[in-house]
Amino acid sequence: MARTRRYKNFEENFVSRIGGGLASFFAVIGRGLAKVFRVFDEKVTVMLVPHSNGRAFSIQTNVFAMVMGFILLGGITGSFVYFNKRAIGSELENRRLRAENRETLASLDELRDENDNLLKSARRFQASLSTTLSLLGISDGGSSMEGVTGNGDLSSLFSSQDLASGSLQETQDVRQLTAYLDSAVQPVEEIGRMLENQGSLFTDIPNIWPVKNGIGHISMSFGQHIHPITKQWYIHKGTDFSTWRTGDPVVATANGQIVSVGNDATFGLSVIIKHKYGIYTRYAHLNTIRVRKGDDVTQGQIIGTIGNTGITTGPHLHYEVHIGSSVVDPAKYINIK
Repeated sequence: MARTRRYKNFEENFVSRIGGGLASFFAVIGRGLAKVFRVFDEKVTVMLVPHSNGRAFSIQTNVFAMVMGFILLGGITGSFVYFNKRAIGSELENRRLRAENRETLASLDELRDENDNLLKSARRFQASLSTTLSLLGISDGGSSMEGVTGNGDLSSLFSSQDLASGSLQETQDVRQLTAYLDSAVQPVEEIGRMLENQGSLFTDIPNIWPVKNGIGHISMSFGQHIHPITKQWYIHKGTDFSTWRTGDPVVATANGQIVSVGNDATFGLSVIIKHKYGIYTRYAHLNTIRVRKGDDVTQGQIIGTIGNTGITTGPHLHYEVHIGSSVVDPAKYINIK
């Protein structure tokens, strides 16, 4: 019982102390707020005195209104500075974007010019390809082209401005040009296969310059001439190639077999090669010979060097082409590629 009374007295004392402390705390706060209110409620007179002899103006207010006025003025000033700074930043960003836009437009104009040049090149390509295919007797693949351009050529590509405008037109042009080039791959591949199949024909027929690397010049052509030694008219049965010196390499003008290696008073050191299709070639007035009878040679292989042997007036190569028993003009068989 006594212990219960002690607990109850302790509880009552504790609650009393807490209550007294809270009352003191709120009393202090109340007195502080009262002082603040009294300060803010103090009257203030603001007098405006002009430098001239005009009438002075006075404004009566309190501290609270003055403080709120300063706070409002500071807020307006700060807002003005903030938004003005943002406006300046936005203007700079707009200037940067306008400059980038001008550069983009310039690049777009350049792209359009290049696109126009590409279309012009495509026109030339189409004309050349059509002519080449016609000469070779190869189909231009019109059926496959119809699915791309509608009529088997570039007509719809070159009228694509009716389909789009601005950058859309350029996009449409490039798409149709890409489709056309994809369709042109097949006939071009056919040309390649044809040339590959005919490659052996080009190497079996004499058709290249008989002096290595194509150097020198024709000093006397095939046909009727005045003989440089006898001064009489005669038929020159070959073509003379000169480099004004001795020792330049002479090459076989086609694949073949060496059937004669000789040296006589007229042609000096000479070589005769037998080719396919009944064609023979003669290389005369050589300084040296680098092949032997019976050797197989390939087009472009060195067989000797230019010399001054036999009846000559200077170092040169005398070159003849025979088909069967007939002598023909070598110029007709040079660079036929």
